[in-house]
Amino acid sequence: MTSFAVIGSGWRAEMFWRLAAALPDVECVGAVVRTPRELPVPTFATLDEIRPDFVVTAVPWAANPDVILQAVQRGLPVLAETPPAPDAAKLHALWQLTGDTGLVQVAEQYLLVPAHAARLAAVRAGLIGEPTQVQVSSTHMYHAVSLIRGYLGQGRGPVTVRASRTTAPLVDPLNRDGWTDSDDPQPATTTIATLDFGDGRSGLYDFTDNQWHNQLRFRRILVRGTHGELRDDEIVRLAGPRTIVRTPLVRRQTGYDLDLDDFDTDTITFGERVLFRNPFPGRRYNDEEIAIATLLGRMASWVRGEGPPPYPLADGAHDHLVALAIEESADSGETVTVDAAAWF
Repeated sequence: MTSFAVIGSGWRAEMFWRLAAALPDVECVGAVVRTPRELPVPTFATLDEIRPDFVVTAVPWAANPDVILQAVQRGLPVLAETPPAPDAAKLHALWQLTGDTGLVQVAEQYLLVPAHAARLAAVRAGLIGEPTQVQVSSTHMYHAVSLIRGYLGQGRGPVTVRASRTTAPLVDPLNRDGWTDSDDPQPATTTIATLDFGDGRSGLYDFTDNQWHNQLRFRRILVRGTHGELRDDEIVRLAGPRTIVRTPLVRRQTGYDLDLDDFDTDTITFGERVLFRNPFPGRRYNDEEIAIATLLGRMASWVRGEGPPPYPLADGAHDHLVALAIEESADSGETVTVDAAAWF
């Protein structure tokens, strides 16, 4: 059994200890909190009171670097919530203090979400040839950059960013707390950016305020390749001489109609090819829970020396550095270039 402690007590921390309770080889042994409170797991005032196999940081952006450093100074592997540091200076400082230890991973889960994992498997299988452009209108900042880089298979090289913002009225029927019961349009800002990675590879970033929760805006994913294109849950490709085919990615969801099994995700397929199979059948996890549980399992496997690092600090830091460049370019109206950083 591999143990971990959560640092923090918010809604994100709660997801980690709740999911760990159902995993066979990962155990949450407690939460480190600044003030005593009742939680479903034991609480501790400092890391010195507990010795887990690794820690998960689930604290605000500004606090994350110091919390990560405290764990690393104690020789503890860290799964750090995103982003690992709030700005470019603190990203570089964190890398200088912890990068050489190899102890820090980042809790970037988006490529583990079932739909994204299936799309990524399709792209890596060469179904659309070599990927050349990724367009993401779904999530914000570092998460979107992670998706773009992941689908492209792009490393941590230089990026040229051009961004702009527009504001327009939009009804916001849902937020993190649920239904707002308002149909009154309010100003919503959309940020659009192009990311040029060189060698003909590029990304398009498109995010509107609260797009995670606002169901009046579609989530859109487009991956363009040399031999075809993936759009959301469909692929068009050149399958042979004079043969262009369109094939859906199909999710098998149990529990519908006369299917009396519990409501659950089973597989996502492309024809007869299984692109994704739920690693937690019977748990009735939503997609985010599947992704986080997968991340926890991979972190535990890495700590045990049985698997690769799930998402190294260098990748999480680079994602956020590019995201900050998007914000800087949108603020200034100027082109921003992310040059070589210490973790390249």
